[in-house]
Amino acid sequence: MESPPVKPKQPIKLGDVDIYSDEREIRGAGGLFLERVLSFISWIFVLFFPLCWFSMCRNIPEYERAVIFTFGRSGDFKEKGPGFFIVNPLTQKVIQIDKRLRTLNVPVQEILTRDGVSVLVDAVINYRVENCVFAVNNIISYEYGTSLLGQTTLRNVLGSQSLSELMSDRDKLSANMQKLLDIATDPWGIKVERVDIKDLRLPTELTRVLAAEAEAHREARAKIIAAEGEKNAATALNEAAQVIASNPAALQLRYLQTLNTIAGEHQSTILFPVPMDMMQPGADKVKTL
Repeated sequence: MESPPVKPKQPIKLGDVDIYSDEREIRGAGGLFLERVLSFISWIFVLFFPLCWFSMCRNIPEYERAVIFTFGRSGDFKEKGPGFFIVNPLTQKVIQIDKRLRTLNVPVQEILTRDGVSVLVDAVINYRVENCVFAVNNIISYEYGTSLLGQTTLRNVLGSQSLSELMSDRDKLSANMQKLLDIATDPWGIKVERVDIKDLRLPTELTRVLAAEAEAHREARAKIIAAEGEKNAATALNEAAQVIASNPAALQLRYLQTLNTIAGEHQSTILFPVPMDMMQPGADKVKTL
């Protein structure tokens, strides 16, 4: 009778190293047997000494996970918790990792933009530990590594942009930085949730130049608006003159409105305009005489 085919062993990916699930190929049969014997002896020693019982019991909160190393190895590469579990204090070491969201303040960086302007920029990075085993085994300090990587990414991304792009496309640049940081920190078990450019400070001389340029743009816009108003007023006056010319009585009514306006201002002198048409008959009589 034929034996069933043997399944090929699937590697467990731990950062850049492939570790096979069959521990015999890693440690050898003798090393694995010795570890089991020592583990059995240590458990007997711990159970018969009540003072060790307090070190066996571990209780971690909901926001933490524990990575357990047995004889220096993390075993099945799985994190433990939350809640209550038992460890062997003689052969096992427990490292607790906080998985809550962390806020990292990137120090102020002096960046030279693509168009040769020197600016000071700082940012805020929000990240959390997604895989505790990777965070413990693949890097000494993931907090320090993420901080340095955030500074480098900030300088590289913003240094390739112009000043106008820095001031107008902050959201786009922040999303690009978040994507690059998330890819770079994935082997460390870190998930970058958000990156925000907090402040953008320009040199004093450049600030004055930009303020003068903005003021010039505002003055030019004000002159254009005033010219458009004059043009619209002239067009309205032309249309009003055509309406008045079509009916002579409209001009008389306009005279009366003007007189009413002048009388309301409490002036002692009132000028009443007399139409030239009223004086035309007298002029004709003078000419006949």
